[in-house]
Amino acid sequence: MRTLPKEKNRGQGLLETYKLVRKGTETICSPLQIEDYVVQPIGDVSPPKWHLGHTTWFFETFVLAPNLVGYKMYDSNFNYVFNSYYETVGARVIRTDRGNLSRPTVSEIYRYRKYVNDHVEQLFENTDIDKELQDILELGIHHEQQHQELLFMDIKYILGHNPLFPAYSNETVLDEMEVLREEPVTFSEGAYWIGHKGKSFCYDNEKGRHLVYLDAFEIASHPVSNGAYLEFIRDGGYTDFRFWHAAGWDWVNRNKIKAPLYWHFMDGHWMQYGLRGIQEIIPTEAVCHISYYEAAAFAAWSGKRLPTETEWEVASGRISWGHRWEWTESAYLPYPKFRKAKGAIGEYNGKFMVDQIVLRGASVATPEGHSRKTYRNFFPTDRRWQFSGMRLVQ
Repeated sequence: MRTLPKEKNRGQGLLETYKLVRKGTETICSPLQIEDYVVQPIGDVSPPKWHLGHTTWFFETFVLAPNLVGYKMYDSNFNYVFNSYYETVGARVIRTDRGNLSRPTVSEIYRYRKYVNDHVEQLFENTDIDKELQDILELGIHHEQQHQELLFMDIKYILGHNPLFPAYSNETVLDEMEVLREEPVTFSEGAYWIGHKGKSFCYDNEKGRHLVYLDAFEIASHPVSNGAYLEFIRDGGYTDFRFWHAAGWDWVNRNKIKAPLYWHFMDGHWMQYGLRGIQEIIPTEAVCHISYYEAAAFAAWSGKRLPTETEWEVASGRISWGHRWEWTESAYLPYPKFRKAKGAIGEYNGKFMVDQIVLRGASVATPEGHSRKTYRNFFPTDRRWQFSGMRLVQ
């Protein structure tokens, strides 16, 4: 049997992955009612139907329009509606106005997805695809996987702020992590390599492998648990300024923060909203939905600190991770020799390298195959609707 050249084999493999990922996004949305698709409680949260449209727009704009001869855009207005932050591509709906988009309808967006899917399949099945285009398709696949996690984040926020606390599903959707111990793992001082190695996929912000020097440190084998965090609350952690950064203390008082997001004190019990509805907190689960301010305050209360992102990466082979994005003590900055790509793709990561903190690892909502030890997630210090937790170092 004649085998295809390596690049063609890769293209067909990417097409199969594309189909699976696109189907996976729609599976996440399948438990929703039609009204759930259009809600936007806060600016950070996008309506689920916008995610469905935006991820489709990405493939239409960067894969189909420049490469498929004779391709006709599904709707010329969709570039304005579904562009997120790409200045190079043109004007867009303000993020906080996404919830005002009653049109296009949900059914229209699903038709849009099918239209683009059909044409992507046509392009990759009937054309000799070069490496550059394959790389863009691969980036789009990982971009959609990021939005799959964002969908879980946003759906949870939408339903978790409904006064009735409706369940997304009565089945277990995301596996939780039990923290049965937090044994210390010790590392000696020395020089360590940081950054992505090899030819497998990574984002541009992971590139620029380089040496760093670290002092000796001791890191917990597991993230902090709900039970440990409850001790912080009961000891007055949210009412003692000594543990907080000045900006964090202002944030706590201005927003009357008393516990992690989705925690509610009801009838003498701490309850937590999850995708199965409101349930009593399980002490052995890893704490979730905390801001950097809360993570840093807990660390100070514990007499310890958060790890730097380099310490986390060095330790990643000997610690248990993957159920929470873990706050670090590192600002999100470029690695040595970092260079933004040309055009719109260059806006993907580099433009956000200011006023953000790095989170490492992955979460229960991160799609399979989308995590790695060099992955650099990032959020502002006060955000906590992501599946974020922490571990401690000393």
